[in-house]
Amino acid sequence: MQPLFMKPVFQEKIWGGSRLKTVFGYDIPSDKIGEDWAISAHPNGVSMIENGPYKGQTLDQLWANEKALFGQPTEDVFPLLIKILDAEDDLSVQVHPDDTYGLKHEGELGKTECWYIIDAQPGAEIIYGHNAQTKEELTTMIQEGRWEDLLTRVPVKKGDFFFVPSGTIHAIGKGIMILETQQSSDTTYRVYDYDRKDDAGQTRELHIQQSIDVTTVPSNRPENAIVEEKIGDSTVVTYLKTDFFNVYEWQVNGLLSMEKAAPYTLVTVITGEGELIVDEKTYPLTMGTSFILPNQIERWEIKGELKLIASEPGK
Repeated sequence: MQPLFMKPVFQEKIWGGSRLKTVFGYDIPSDKIGEDWAISAHPNGVSMIENGPYKGQTLDQLWANEKALFGQPTEDVFPLLIKILDAEDDLSVQVHPDDTYGLKHEGELGKTECWYIIDAQPGAEIIYGHNAQTKEELTTMIQEGRWEDLLTRVPVKKGDFFFVPSGTIHAIGKGIMILETQQSSDTTYRVYDYDRKDDAGQTRELHIQQSIDVTTVPSNRPENAIVEEKIGDSTVVTYLKTDFFNVYEWQVNGLLSMEKAAPYTLVTVITGEGELIVDEKTYPLTMGTSFILPNQIERWEIKGELKLIASEPGK
C-alpha cells in the first residue's frame, strides 16, 4: 500500500497574499491566495490523489467507496480538514458553531480547530477570546462596537500552538502563516470585519445573531498540555488529544521510525526536506507536501532534516 499524496486546493481571500508561492513554492493562481486546503474532502475544496492506484480520484470518493483505507469508519463525511493559511492582512473576527448548532442550522459539522504558527512577523498577534462575562454583556459590547474592550489580543511567534474550540471568538492577525487542523466544516460567523470593502466596494456579510448564539460565555481559553518524546535524535511533540483530532509535530533529525497508532494519519511537511519510506519504497518530501497514511500502512520511516505536522481522528 502506498501513501496518498494530495494535490493542493487554493482559495483566494481578501486578506490573502503570495507567501504560499514565495515560502512553500506552490504555483498559486493569484497574489491574494489565503488558504491551501492541503487535505480536504469538503465540497468547497476537495483534494485529489496524485499518485498510485487511486491517482486522479478525489478524497471524498475514496471515503465513500474505499472504506478499508480508513479502517472502516462509520461517519458519512471525512471528518478532518488541513489548511495552510497566509494572512497578508487581518482575518475577520469570527466564531464557529459546535456540531449541534452547525448540523441544525447549516447542515454540516461544527468547527473546532487548532493552529500551529509556521511563521509570524515581529509584533504579530491573534485575537483569542473575549472579555464579556454574560451573554447580555457580549451582546451590548458587539452592538456598541466596543471591540477594544471586548476582544483579547495575544502576541504570537513561530512555533506557538493554539487550540480553538467551537464557540471561541478569534482572528488570525496579519503577518502570520499557520497550519490549521480542523473539523471538516466551512461555516464561519463573522462578528466584525473592520468595515473593509471587497473589490466591488461592498462590505462583507456579518452574522451577529448567529455569533451571539454560539459564542462561549465567559470565554474559554484551554491550557495546552504539550508532551515531548525523544526518539533517537528526533522528537515527537504531542500538542493535543481531543474527541475531534489528535495533533503532533514530528521533528526529524536524521531518522524517525514510527508505527501506526490510528486508523489513518494526515501529514504535512512545514519545513525542510527528506524522504518517506514505506515497504522499502522511497517518496520525496519537500515543504508543503501533504499525504495520508492509510490503514494498511503499519510502519514507516522518515529521513532527512524536516518538520511535519501530523493528525489523526480523535479517540
